[in-house]
Amino acid sequence: MKSIVTLFCALSILGSTEAAESRPNVLFIALDDLNDWIGCLGGHPQTKTPNLDRLAASGVLFRNAYTAAASCNPSRTAIFSGLPPHRSGLYNNLQKMREVMPEGELLPRYFSKQGYWSAGSGKMLHYIIDPPSWDDYFPAKAKDNPFPHTFYPEKRPVSLPRAGDWQYVETDWAALDVTDEQFGGDWAVTKWIGEQLNAQKVASALAEDDGSKVRLKPQPLFLACGIYRPHEPWFVPKQYFEPFPLESIQLPPGYKADDVDDLPPAGQRLARNRYFAHIHKHEQWKKGIQAYLASIHYADAMLGRVLDALEMSSQRDNTIVVLWSDHGWHLGEKEHWQKFTGWRVCARVPLMIRVPKGAPGLPEGTTPGSVCDRPVSLVDLFGTLTDLCGLPPKADINSSSLAPLLSNPQAEWPHAALTHLDKPENYAISTERWRYIHYASNEEELYDLKTDPYEWTNLATNPEHANKLAEMRLLAPKNIAPVHKSKP
Repeated sequence: MKSIVTLFCALSILGSTEAAESRPNVLFIALDDLNDWIGCLGGHPQTKTPNLDRLAASGVLFRNAYTAAASCNPSRTAIFSGLPPHRSGLYNNLQKMREVMPEGELLPRYFSKQGYWSAGSGKMLHYIIDPPSWDDYFPAKAKDNPFPHTFYPEKRPVSLPRAGDWQYVETDWAALDVTDEQFGGDWAVTKWIGEQLNAQKVASALAEDDGSKVRLKPQPLFLACGIYRPHEPWFVPKQYFEPFPLESIQLPPGYKADDVDDLPPAGQRLARNRYFAHIHKHEQWKKGIQAYLASIHYADAMLGRVLDALEMSSQRDNTIVVLWSDHGWHLGEKEHWQKFTGWRVCARVPLMIRVPKGAPGLPEGTTPGSVCDRPVSLVDLFGTLTDLCGLPPKADINSSSLAPLLSNPQAEWPHAALTHLDKPENYAISTERWRYIHYASNEEELYDLKTDPYEWTNLATNPEHANKLAEMRLLAPKNIAPVHKSKP
């Protein structure tokens, strides 16, 4: 009887493993704090992003993708949990994910339970690894610190003086006289990712009977790569500054001197933050733009290392590639520096997805060079990946599949994209043409992206657009969860 049971278990394990082996790998790539300053999105004319552009050209580029939240922690939590802030109660960077959702099953753990080997490197969550969610990690997951050693100047700040405790200590920039390898950081992350692509993990679960053993076949990979740049500080090797001589630097195309005059008081308070005034005072605006462009150029080079490793690996033709950023970034638009806003420069993010032929949820794969302008949300990546990989949909999430748009980028799409700010009553709603911003004070903004892509003209008080304003209000989230408060 024991032999029959053991044989049945072994065959069951092998059967499930063979099913898993037929599934595609997933390469899940994040670039931190990246707005639309990449060539294929046209955000800044001087940017240099050949690798982002080649990835976009190989799959589907979403030109109207939005983050679920305008800051790192809630954005990444929404992606990995499949729950937007108004469902989870996690709205800001000061909250701790595991206090808000102590039993939440994140994307990599869900894939592991379906037979995948889930591994990651670099920043995927908000300054934590969350060890139980991963089978392997670099740096070692036991330390719960996602950052490998990175070279930083000993004496700081280098460029931008500190104005007070309110100023983020990492708001600084400099060209460093080091090689990529000496710099470490993202170079080390991408090195490790490349090694995983070329040495797929083999499961070691065994079934035993009378001394015989059954070894499971290689598992498909869920591999997450967190490239930290262009997150501050904008310290990168000097070679990445060289294509951007300071005297040639152009201001952001979305900057307009009187842009905030027609904003409601809540919008004006959010717009004019102290960072931009401080940077102006010290004549660092163009130097900051230069450093951001250099940091994007560096991040793009690190992405190139990963894409090259995939191209040279045996996983090349069986790997779904997804690239996203957690939120955008202001460099003077709306007299603002940093993030935390509902305007498109912060809420809109790069999103690229490439699916190989044969994927269970999209057998035909994606068509290279496709472009989609439907409004999509990063919270939908969870449902998209389970769908594409042929996994059971996770029942307790709010995540639609983007597979219909990957098949036909012009397909009907009945959804709007929701971006939360720091609390439930502050949010932005994006459709393909229109954007609506609501503040807790019930103040509003309305923009027509067809005629005003930089959101320079607030139409909320224009009687001609009263019907559109009412229409956008109907898209507001319902049954909104309050901000989760930690227990004392």
